[in-house]
Order: sequence, then C-alpha cells, then structure tokens
Amino acid sequence: MSDEDITLTAGDAEATVQVGNGGRVGGVRVGGVELLRQGERFGCFPMVPWCGRIRDGRFRDGATTHQMPLNAPPHAIHGTARDGAWTLARHTGDEAVLTYDLTEPWPYPGRITQVFALAPDALTLTMAVETYDSSFPAQIGWHPWFNREIGGASVEIGFDAEWQEERGDDHLPTGRRTDPGPGPWDDCFGMPGGVDVTLTWPGQLEVRVTSPEQWVVVYDEQDAAVCVEPQTGPPDGLNTAPRLVTPLEPLEATTTWRWRRL
Repeated sequence: MSDEDITLTAGDAEATVQVGNGGRVGGVRVGGVELLRQGERFGCFPMVPWCGRIRDGRFRDGATTHQMPLNAPPHAIHGTARDGAWTLARHTGDEAVLTYDLTEPWPYPGRITQVFALAPDALTLTMAVETYDSSFPAQIGWHPWFNREIGGASVEIGFDAEWQEERGDDHLPTGRRTDPGPGPWDDCFGMPGGVDVTLTWPGQLEVRVTSPEQWVVVYDEQDAAVCVEPQTGPPDGLNTAPRLVTPLEPLEATTTWRWRRL
C-alpha cells in the first residue's frame, strides 16, 4: 500500500501514476516532452462511478432516488473516486495496478480497479467496477488534460463522429442528437464504431485516443489544455443510459493513447 507517485518507463516514454491523488495519471513524457497539463487537479483522472454531470446531483435506481453532493452546482460532476486516495496493488517497471473501494457519498459498496500499462509508443488505461453485494448503475470514463501547446505548436483536434448530443443551457444533453458541429466544444459525441480522436501538434507529435466505447466528450474551451474523454455513456447517463454492475458482471472499459513523432 502506498500513496506515493509511481513512475513507469518504456523506451523513452515515462508515465507518473499518482496513487494518493485520485488514482490519476500525473504526467506522460515522450522523449522528455510532457503531454499533460500539470497540477493537482489536472493530468488525467478517472471518472467513476459516473462521468460528467448528473442533473441536480440526483439519479434513480429503480424506485429509489439518490442525491450526490453538488460539486458543480446545480449538478454533481465526474464521480467520487478522483477525490480519494487509491491503493497500490502492484507495479512493475511499465505497469501499475490500483484499487479503490467505493464509499460515501456513493450509496453502494464496490471496488474499482485501474491498470496502467505503458509501452514505448502507447499508454493503455483499463478500469473495472465490481460489486459483491447490491447491483447498481455506473459509468466509467477518463478525463485527460492534454497540453494545448507542445514545442510551440498548437494542437489540432480531428475526429469523425456519427452524432453530437444536443447540449442544453444547463450543459446536459437534451436527448436530441444532431449532426456534429464546429468547436469550441464542451460536448458529447457518438462514435458507434469506437472512440477515435487524433490530436496533432504540427511538426511535433500526434496522439491518437481510441476506445471500444462509443461515447466521447471533447472539451477545448480553455487556453491551456484540451480534453478528450472516452466514456461508457453520455453525461447524466446514470439516468438516461445506465450500465448495470452486478455480482456476476462487472463494468469494464479501456482506452489507449498511441503517439508518434512528426
């Protein structure tokens, strides 16, 4: 058990895993070049047991309504696990496994496991939510903050989505799907064939973010960073598109960032 940072290495790539700071990736360096915005709240944090906003912080499970803390008033945002200290289960030079036991304010017992696997040209993140008791709805996602500028080059975001979730004034999907529109974005997109978004810093690096999941939020309204967030459902998905975790069926998801120099 440890709350210290773990550094993984593979070739000239390094990744820092912050065990005690929400089980997040604190940084990824390729040939000494940092891909992620630095700071206690940044890097890449896990969104679990839900992703994005829950409307008014409330979600239904059958006839029961649960209230989550309004940490993005009037909504609750990005789950509870990013605020906790995780436990290091094991690590080698290029892989780390972390666990986190769900606790209040989340109303159900369960365990989250994260695997961080580094290769010379990629980082693969895998997450699972398990329960040995009550079944419950959940979501999994990742919230990386990629630096907008690397080596003096500003990032270009490329993707081909089948639809965009129409966003209401409350920043939540209205339930209507539209054709993808131009940025800037704080929007959820649908990719039925799997998430596939390319970030290009011309003359420097290309990073391709992929996942078998079909939902991704793209956020590029800040000057310092852009976010590409694969997830198992849309914002407010605990209410609109819940995925059920049962004692026999955990919820699992994975994403890979693959890079190459330009």
